[in-house]
Amino acid sequence: MTGSSTQGIRTVLHPVTDLAAAKAVYTALLGVEPQADGPYYVGYDVEGQHIGLVPAGGPQGMTSPVAYWHVPDIEAKLAEVTAAGATVKEAARDVGGGRLVATFTDPDGNVLGLLQDP
Repeated sequence: MTGSSTQGIRTVLHPVTDLAAAKAVYTALLGVEPQADGPYYVGYDVEGQHIGLVPAGGPQGMTSPVAYWHVPDIEAKLAEVTAAGATVKEAARDVGGGRLVATFTDPDGNVLGLLQDP
């Protein structure tokens, strides 16, 4: 099979209803303090993984955790997965510092994410 490669799942975002309560649990689970700690996002970097807590699912309205596959070319990968039957949920957008994210659904409606760093 040809196509652009992935660099694996390195980011997982979790929608939470109570950010303070979730932060306490994830801090205990991961054993480290968050590297990003604000009212709209709490993020941890542990063992090559980034775990993020998103209050109320954020502007994208997440209702379940979303795993983000890191890719070198987000547009190429979106084209590949849609050609294979996926549906774009949220087109690629810059979330700061040149980092691009997008989400799509598989044929069963599962939401998957793509992330491209600059």
